[in-house]
Amino acid sequence: MIIEETRIDIWKQIEIKPIKEKKESKDIKLIVGLGNPEKKYFDTYHNIGFCFIDKLSSKLDIKVKKKECKSLTGEGFIEKEEIEVDSKTGKISSKLVKKKIILAKPQTYMNKSGEAVLELIKKYKLSLDEILIVLDDIDIDAGTYRYRENGSGGTHNGLKNIVELLKSQNFKRIRIGIGKDEKIPLIDYVLSKVTKEKREKINEAMERAIDYLLNLIK
Repeated sequence: MIIEETRIDIWKQIEIKPIKEKKESKDIKLIVGLGNPEKKYFDTYHNIGFCFIDKLSSKLDIKVKKKECKSLTGEGFIEKEEIEVDSKTGKISSKLVKKKIILAKPQTYMNKSGEAVLELIKKYKLSLDEILIVLDDIDIDAGTYRYRENGSGGTHNGLKNIVELLKSQNFKRIRIGIGKDEKIPLIDYVLSKVTKEKREKINEAMERAIDYLLNLIK
């Protein structure tokens, strides 16, 4: 199932649930942005995942500098207000809850991203429904994004390697659209510098995707 980007009502930012209600799925605890580590790749389309993590880490005030699991990582918290309704008395109460989150930028180079993701999952003892991968996508127009809860690796080598090593397609991902240029071969395009025109659109899409993600985390 594909969930296109959507505007989220401010009231949906507050989670309302009965006391002791069991969750259908686990919280997102690890967010991995895909990219290549060398400086020459910094401003390229294929490093949009890294850019996403940089923006998110700045917003959450999390430093992504720790070297572990073939990645640079950082740990922090997201504060969420929860409202609980007592099913017996109808009494409403609220509390501020801190959700621990881990941000990561694999340093393996794109084609071996799965090695870092696998090590992170093992170290932090996570299940597949507790991780989310952020990547660039040439099949989506610049200025848009898509959220999916499963799917193949498609034409993206980083995502394909993750699927291969995890032996599963069942993990969440956010694809940031970068568009394409029919005149330029795929490999040359994704490793080229982001144009000024597309940079503005992509930055706007990333900001909307971050807002969506923060509301998605329960």
